Amino acid sequence: MTKTSTCIYHFLVLSWYTFLNYYISQEGKDEVKPKILANGARWKYMTLLNLLLQTIFYGVTCLDDVLKRTKGGKDVKFLTAFRDLLFTTLAFPVSTFVFLAFWILFLYNRDLIYPKVLDTVIPVWLNHAMHTFIFPITLAEVVLRPHSYPSKKTGLTLLAAASIAYISRILWLYFETGTWVYPVFAKLSPLGLAAFFSLSYVFIASIYLLGEKLNHWKWGQCISFLATDALLPCLPLPFTWKQKEKLAANRSNDAYCLCPKYSDRSCQEVLPRQEDSVGGGALF
Repeated sequence: MTKTSTCIYHFLVLSWYTFLNYYISQEGKDEVKPKILANGARWKYMTLLNLLLQTIFYGVTCLDDVLKRTKGGKDVKFLTAFRDLLFTTLAFPVSTFVFLAFWILFLYNRDLIYPKVLDTVIPVWLNHAMHTFIFPITLAEVVLRPHSYPSKKTGLTLLAAASIAYISRILWLYFETGTWVYPVFAKLSPLGLAAFFSLSYVFIASIYLLGEKLNHWKWGQCISFLATDALLPCLPLPFTWKQKEKLAANRSNDAYCLCPKYSDRSCQEVLPRQEDSVGGGALF
């Protein structure tokens, strides 16, 4: 059963992100302020897209929490799997990327990403809400509950697809309006842009891999309920699902975490390697 405190936390975070999206949408209607949201409106900025992404993720998470407490884990296997996929491939990498990329460029030369004129338009608290607080919130999600990661091929492919979609939108907006979404792009040559976008993907892919490492460090190797039926035939004979309590000191309603940092490492001997499981390890 998902802890009540975790459910409350998810609801509070969902409320916070919902408020931010509403507040920013109202700010965009203020005629006396610069047309920050013109030429593509709010959906051209990765920061604002991330706020929408986090709202969707925590909405799914809250729904998952409620259904688990009312119906039990077996009835929400698909929703749990979707929640984990959304967090591991998008919510965590994108929010961490926005946090790091924004502050690195801001500290180097703020005019490249956030010109000083915006200080008169966007309150300081809102700037930190969009670019600072997103990181501890997403990091807390890693600590509060385990998440079942897809295979690296699947995860990185989905992340690449999302990156290509966003880059395509940036380029389309430029060709349509003649204006770059961020000032830094105007200072780069076509070759520089290609290098920038390529390095950005390498950066966000590294964040994805870091998230996987953090999840494994905190929770061990996690098996989601979605994988339960398919996984059992693949496990060695000495291992049965009835032994899960012995192998997983941290049993949650989302996943069975085998070999967490502070549990008996001997279970590693009976857990098949990711490469040996069905589908090239897609279960983990």
